[in-house]
Amino acid sequence: MKSDPRIEQALGRAIEPGELSGCPPRLAAAIRYAVFPGGARIRPRICLAVAQACGEDHPGVVDAALASIELLHCASLVHDDLPCFDDAATRRGKPSVHRAYDERLAVLAGDAMIVLALESLADGCAAAPARLPALLRIIGRAVGTAGGIVAGQAWECEPRSVLAQYQQAKTGSLFAAATMAGAAATGAADAQAWSLLGERIGEAYQVADDILDVAGNASEIGKPVGRDAALGRPSAVAQLGMAGAIALVQRLVSEAAASVPDCLGIDALRAVIRAQAEALLPRDRLQAA
Repeated sequence: MKSDPRIEQALGRAIEPGELSGCPPRLAAAIRYAVFPGGARIRPRICLAVAQACGEDHPGVVDAALASIELLHCASLVHDDLPCFDDAATRRGKPSVHRAYDERLAVLAGDAMIVLALESLADGCAAAPARLPALLRIIGRAVGTAGGIVAGQAWECEPRSVLAQYQQAKTGSLFAAATMAGAAATGAADAQAWSLLGERIGEAYQVADDILDVAGNASEIGKPVGRDAALGRPSAVAQLGMAGAIALVQRLVSEAAASVPDCLGIDALRAVIRAQAEALLPRDRLQAA
């Protein structure tokens, strides 16, 4: 899917503080390497689409929110690929950060992106400071230990886990943050109403990822395949079978579109959701699976 210049520019601005004089050059390079070129940028795309559907009035706040979410996602990928977790050799079609630089710089780059995400959010909310507390709560909870992506990573370290709980933390939490933050960035009174949309999209994304881990091609999806089985991780395909997992993706996408709260741009937003779903798991890939 073609990159969105607005999202790429927002991310460029967000990592600029990490490239100022005084930052170790290889650390700055590792951060940029982890962020660009990006993947599908689904989370910031969804955040932006929700904000536009709600009638954004401060684009700088929206840009800061979507950049913060994508930086946190990129940081989680860098840490996820480390030898102590997946030990993945590639990510987004190129060597993973710890392979391109080294393990120490990969840890530090991931940590630095978490800080840059928060800096970006604080700076971007200067035009509407009253919106910052809600955005910090939404995004902070999506990353934390009680249901955020940190918890999702930690569930992989437990002897057993519940698939739905694992998927909600590992993937769904940041998608829910993307939809809620998109609404909160516009000053919407009830950002929580947008949580279900993100949760459904996130769960669909995770199940599709499970499918591609079995039926995908490493050169096409930009990362190794077969890792779920090799590492004994929870997987929708392992629990439901391929046909069951595909049916679940299709049901979740339908539920996501139906869950969109009433807003000015509801039809356009539903179209974006369906387009993202098609990009996530194209029909030819479904048929091949």
